[in-house]
Amino acid sequence: MKMNVNKIKLLAFDLDGTLTQHKTPLSAEHRKILDKLSTEYKLLMVGAGMCNRIFEQMGHYPIDIIGNYGMQYAEYRKDGTLEILKDIEISCDRDAVEQRVTAIRKKYGYEDYAGDNVEYHSSGCVTFPILGTKAKQEDKLAFDPDRKKRRAIYKEVCETFPEFTVFVGGSSSFDMAPHPYNKYYALCEYCEKEGLKHDEAAYVGDDYGLGGNDESVYISDFNYITIDDYRSFPQIMKPFL
Repeated sequence: MKMNVNKIKLLAFDLDGTLTQHKTPLSAEHRKILDKLSTEYKLLMVGAGMCNRIFEQMGHYPIDIIGNYGMQYAEYRKDGTLEILKDIEISCDRDAVEQRVTAIRKKYGYEDYAGDNVEYHSSGCVTFPILGTKAKQEDKLAFDPDRKKRRAIYKEVCETFPEFTVFVGGSSSFDMAPHPYNKYYALCEYCEKEGLKHDEAAYVGDDYGLGGNDESVYISDFNYITIDDYRSFPQIMKPFL
């Protein structure tokens, strides 16, 4: 789909890999770019993590934040604080999840792991850490840098957990969010609330491949701006400046 820049009213962003390096603070340079964009467009952060964590990583940048794939929503206030307006928690059948994760481990030889078999989040999201919750960072980084190992079994994991949307997360995990929550759902909900048409919004993200947490937006009717290196953010946003 060819984007008409003149129609855009909303610019929505991923964080890690898009505006910043993974889990690193927002740089002064990229903050200035956002400042310039904010004079012409409504800005929105659409994240996989919790709103407060995103807010801290962005150095309290004045932006509204969708967190947990739409399970959380927070608005920036003039006093410099972030107000959580939505915070959904969905119960999870942990026994059933444990059984299915264990079966996948057994089938593919991932039975040797450090820490817990599964990580559970208060929202109802789940992480299947293939190397375990206490694996060494160097082991996690070396496990599947090109994501080929996880993408090879991605379809099966999705079929095994039909009540979740499954993502190829981090360096060695699968992340799961309860249906219907994903970034596309979150962006649809926000646009409906704000009275915006989909062609009036553009999303900027790096994780658009198979199982990526931006994939649902990438394959949708929203305008999508791909970024493969967060350092190219100023160049990529030039058409909007």
